[in-house]
Amino acid sequence: MFRFLLKLVAVVFIVVAAWMAWAILLPTQPPETKFVMLKPGWSTRRIATELQANGVIRSWRAFLLYHYVLKPHTLKAGEYKFEGPEDNVLVHSRLVRGDVYVHTVVVPEGYNVFDIATAIEAAGLGSKKDFLDQTEKQIALIHDLDPQAKTLEGYLFPDTYGFTRTQSMQDMVTAMVHRFKQEAKSIGLTNDLHRTVTLASIVEKETAAAEERPLVAGVYLNRLQKGMALDADPSVIYASLLAGRYQGTIYQSDLHLDSAYNTYKNAGLPPGPIANPGKASLLAAMNPTKTDYLYFVSDNNGHHRFARTLDQHSRNVALYRRAVAAAAQ
Repeated sequence: MFRFLLKLVAVVFIVVAAWMAWAILLPTQPPETKFVMLKPGWSTRRIATELQANGVIRSWRAFLLYHYVLKPHTLKAGEYKFEGPEDNVLVHSRLVRGDVYVHTVVVPEGYNVFDIATAIEAAGLGSKKDFLDQTEKQIALIHDLDPQAKTLEGYLFPDTYGFTRTQSMQDMVTAMVHRFKQEAKSIGLTNDLHRTVTLASIVEKETAAAEERPLVAGVYLNRLQKGMALDADPSVIYASLLAGRYQGTIYQSDLHLDSAYNTYKNAGLPPGPIANPGKASLLAAMNPTKTDYLYFVSDNNGHHRFARTLDQHSRNVALYRRAVAAAAQ
């Protein structure tokens, strides 16, 4: 009888050991790439059952046994990506490290809050509306530098960001404003910040040629000093965006839109930035080229033609229109 019990125990041990090896050491591969969100406050059992339900591990019971007996560490909440074969040990190790999936959000120079909100939503980090709401609710983030700011437009610095789904929209806008403050400090942007960033945002949208930006800023300052309207197309587009009517092109009705951002209708700078400028445009607004130019128009080749008089400008506009027509043929 004693020998029988010993054999039975041995058989049970072998079966359990084989099951543990199968459940813990044999790699498992989900049928497709899986993104698994493990929420804060979940129990280890809830985490284990979620992993099994997504095909990441073979047995939630084996995972619990491994966790409590062999590796009693805290598991970190967050979103995890599983795509290749991984055994229970590796999965557990990743959760202990907090190897959460990071969503990359690229914010190019010149993106406005609407563009950034779209990028945030496309990355699966939340809705555009929620992001836009935070750009208005969190204006206190920039009030130490710009008490006039009504939104965070202009202060969400262009960069490549990595965000997780456990971060809030407030966390994201805070990170972008923090980058702006770092850059502003590095280039010595302290005086008349609201005006400088507003001008820089228009310069950013007017030309992609970095070498032209100080000259474009100089032209706009000349127009401001003479009391002339800026006639900046990007500001008209922004006014149209705010009104929810922009369709990808400027119509004659947009030039007459009753908006403080319409620089065809109102002299002076708009009430705030129209986009988020990069370092080159900020520096251009801080150090504009001294010039007597008052006008500029695209040459349809990535640069602009500048003019001192309206007659010269009219000729440049005619050249631009011919270049557009030729390119369309």
